[in-house]
Amino acid sequence: MIIKRDLIYVTGFMAGGKSTIGPILANTIDYSFTDIDKHIEKITGKKMTDIFVKRGEKYFREYEREILLELSKTHRYVISLGGGTITHIENFSIIKSTGVLIYLKAGVEQIYKRLRFKSDRPVLKSKEGIWLRDDQLKTRIIELLEVREPFYLKSDLIVETDNKPIGNTVDEIIRKLKPLINL
Repeated sequence: MIIKRDLIYVTGFMAGGKSTIGPILANTIDYSFTDIDKHIEKITGKKMTDIFVKRGEKYFREYEREILLELSKTHRYVISLGGGTITHIENFSIIKSTGVLIYLKAGVEQIYKRLRFKSDRPVLKSKEGIWLRDDQLKTRIIELLEVREPFYLKSDLIVETDNKPIGNTVDEIIRKLKPLINL
């Protein structure tokens, strides 16, 4: 496999570990790190939930693509993607042509436990903006995973994160990355 740039993209469902593992991985391999959602919040001065509510998901996804294009021109970065970023073909194409894509795979139960008390995830609210009940939340996670996982599974590396210490996950990623990118 020939990598055109020394970029590492980290994908997976919400609460799959991208924002936790990404910076540790970057630090360990002496890369810079950015979280695309936080990057958008910093540039716009608005929280993702506000962008979704006031401008809609379509606007957010278009802006996300612009930021992704900008970041794809950098070097030696670990980039944490939003959970739905790769479900858009243009984004997927940018990512696959400019770096290594790693899927941090977490099971439904683990995701549910991690998201149960989070209130900052706009796609996990009802259309009226009301937080979903536990049974509805689990159903929404399953529905979103069914749509997103076919894209996640096209990643260059797949790493399970359930019930595994973060350090072990980072070590596994580095072992799997060595044949793909010059570390």
